[in-house]
Amino acid sequence: MLNSVPQIGNRVVFTVSGTAPVSGFSGAKRRLDAAMLAAKRDELGADCEPIPHWTLHDLRRTAATGMAQLNIAPHVVDKILNHVSGTIRGVAAVYNRFEYLDERRAALEAWGRYVASLVAPAAANVVALCG
Repeated sequence: MLNSVPQIGNRVVFTVSGTAPVSGFSGAKRRLDAAMLAAKRDELGADCEPIPHWTLHDLRRTAATGMAQLNIAPHVVDKILNHVSGTIRGVAAVYNRFEYLDERRAALEAWGRYVASLVAPAAANVVALCG
């Protein structure tokens, strides 16, 4: 699985050390859970409900659902998620090799703006001039 991480020559592209693939997701998830619970307790008090169980894969599902809600075409979401058997399948998948890079970039920028608006909503007297 990690052996398939993209490489340029003999260098791994996705790396922290410059030589080995990114790893340590379990530890990062535990630290994220602890930070989220601490933030929740800061806001709601020490006796607040615990955060329900979730996995990093849930973030993919959330992003896919959210992008659909933003009217992003399903085939673009499939490309973002690297779904091989998504909405373009069968003969179309064999012949359509287009990567939809501009569409994927626009979709991820729209998703980023949406998430940012949840974290830091604009003031009520501010009107967006473009989507």
